[in-house]
Amino acid sequence: MTDPYFFGYGSLVNLATHDFPDPHPARLRGWRRAWCHTDLRPVAFLTAVPDAQSEIDGMIAHVPKNDWAALDEREWAYDRIAATEQVSHPLPRAVEIAVYAVPQRRRNDPNRSHPILLSYVDVVVQGYLRAFGESGVRDFFDTTDGWNAPILNDRAEPRYPRHQQLRPEETDLVDAHLTRIAAQIVQAA
Repeated sequence: MTDPYFFGYGSLVNLATHDFPDPHPARLRGWRRAWCHTDLRPVAFLTAVPDAQSEIDGMIAHVPKNDWAALDEREWAYDRIAATEQVSHPLPRAVEIAVYAVPQRRRNDPNRSHPILLSYVDVVVQGYLRAFGESGVRDFFDTTDGWNAPILNDRAEPRYPRHQQLRPEETDLVDAHLTRIAAQIVQAA
């Protein structure tokens, strides 16, 4: 039996947000990231969307206790999609890899009632900075769709459950990229 791994492309890149075993940087071909909203969650979150012309960096990690059912339950808003042949990774052995993606029929555009949380963006960018450096952060912004959505500045009282404390230079990096892409920041009430 081949070891099961999953490919994370958002907050799971930030190793401070989880304790999944055997994480490694990896690259997924044929996919992009996008911000979306579903009726399953109150705020926008990241999903992977098929795109034959794109590649995204992320992190693979071992499925705990080889239990896809438990991981499927944790990732209940997503479908699990086989991606073994699309992932480049440093492991010296064959592994089974899946990516989680929100099905098209459930995806809606984020809006003021269902914004992107800045505390979530902070966590993702911190992870990409630590795993892939500043060029990885730029690539994250450039290979993610939906930046025209409102971003709620919840840094003072983070709403993202796995938020992390950023160093000032990390916050500055996030803010510089949000300015570069002309993101719409909405202040929390």
